[in-house]
Amino acid sequence: MEPTPRKSFSTAGLALGLGGVAVVAAVFSRLLPVNTSTIGFSLLIVVLGTATMSGFWTAAAVGLAAMLCFNFFFLPPVGQFTIADPENWVALFTFLLTALVASHLSDRAQKRAAEAGRHQQETEQLYSLSRAILLTESSRPIGAQAAQAIAQIFASPNVVILDAKSGRSFRGGSEDAVNWEPQLEEVVRVGGHQRHAAKDLDVWPISLGGSPIGALAAVGIRASDGAVQSMLNLVAIALERVRMEEAASRAEAARQSEEFKSTLLDAIAHEFKTPLTSIKAAATGLRTIGPSHVEDQQELMSIIEEEADRLSKLVTEAVKMAEVDAGKVALHPTLVPSSELLAAARSGFEGRGADRIMIENRPSVKLLVDRDLMTLAIRQVLDNALKYSQADSPVSCVTESASTNFTFRIADPGPGIPERDREHIFDKFYRLSGTRDQVTGTGLGLHIAREIARMHGGDLWVEANSPQGAVFCFRLPQRSGDGA
Repeated sequence: MEPTPRKSFSTAGLALGLGGVAVVAAVFSRLLPVNTSTIGFSLLIVVLGTATMSGFWTAAAVGLAAMLCFNFFFLPPVGQFTIADPENWVALFTFLLTALVASHLSDRAQKRAAEAGRHQQETEQLYSLSRAILLTESSRPIGAQAAQAIAQIFASPNVVILDAKSGRSFRGGSEDAVNWEPQLEEVVRVGGHQRHAAKDLDVWPISLGGSPIGALAAVGIRASDGAVQSMLNLVAIALERVRMEEAASRAEAARQSEEFKSTLLDAIAHEFKTPLTSIKAAATGLRTIGPSHVEDQQELMSIIEEEADRLSKLVTEAVKMAEVDAGKVALHPTLVPSSELLAAARSGFEGRGADRIMIENRPSVKLLVDRDLMTLAIRQVLDNALKYSQADSPVSCVTESASTNFTFRIADPGPGIPERDREHIFDKFYRLSGTRDQVTGTGLGLHIAREIARMHGGDLWVEANSPQGAVFCFRLPQRSGDGA
């Protein structure tokens, strides 16, 4: 939509111009008698000023009035609209022609200056919009940020962008709900610009590569057709960027899902080897010993039962980890003593380092948590501590109780965590550099543990390196009255 042009005739400008002519006539006819050239230049200045402020046609009317005033008050015979000397006719019409030409030139220069100012303003607005679209925040929808940027930069109270492919609308400007979707959908369907003068509303189609991909509706935008088209091109880029990022997110989610499945299967295969080997050895032993060795039979059967239970726990934990990673798990919180959580987590390491875990839990506090998920989370942190420390070194778990939170501090005397790895250790599939071939694992344990902590309103982090080893802090909210 083209900007509103400057009016070519102004009543207010005419009044000011005529007032100026009257002042010049009064001053030079009664107070300051001067020659006619000075009077003519003074009247010409009034005409030029009128042209600058109000346009050519207003200046032409003032110029005609100035000519008549010049004739009546200053050219003999004074006081009459006649001229005695023929040379004064030439002077009079020369004055009128000069006033008209000068007014035209002044008006044209003024219009060019105004047009240059509008072009500069539009250029600055388009630059600001392109910058806003390129520097959008990843935490907010790009379409909404583009709509808000248009509303702010072009001073529009309401802006709505329709993405035709997804059917989503993005709004900017005031919070008032505006139902412009029917107009937007119609413009996408039939194309072409629609102007609703009563609402000062414009609706434009948004195209990319000749195909309609959406529409833009805005109130009160004053811009040239070229500026509007440039704005629509920038919005088209923003919508295309939305699609590209969504496609990239889907691809990344699919890739991570496949990677998760692969690493989880590798981990399960590795974890299952030990209990399966024990079960097979015990079953082989039952075949070979005679019926008289009752005590040996009972011992081997106990081994089979224990390892079968361990396999069942591993399967359950693998399923829980997959559910947590997919965001499909639901919390079932109950009041559970902290000592019970630690004991359950420690029991998962029987025969694999449970004797290395030193627990100091005073006092025991009841926490409102999902027992199975929280046990899984603590077990993942303990497992990480056992893997990255010497086989004969202890791993300590000390609890701290405060009025609003409860913290598990799990420390190991291992090599610690390098500065470059500290901010990434909770990322999916991340493994410490230099240990990937030495320590088995998936790179999912700490990520899953932190997700579970945050689902409960808490958090998991690693403290700055102590002189030796690493300290993981597992904090959960503690509600009043939850004490054991």
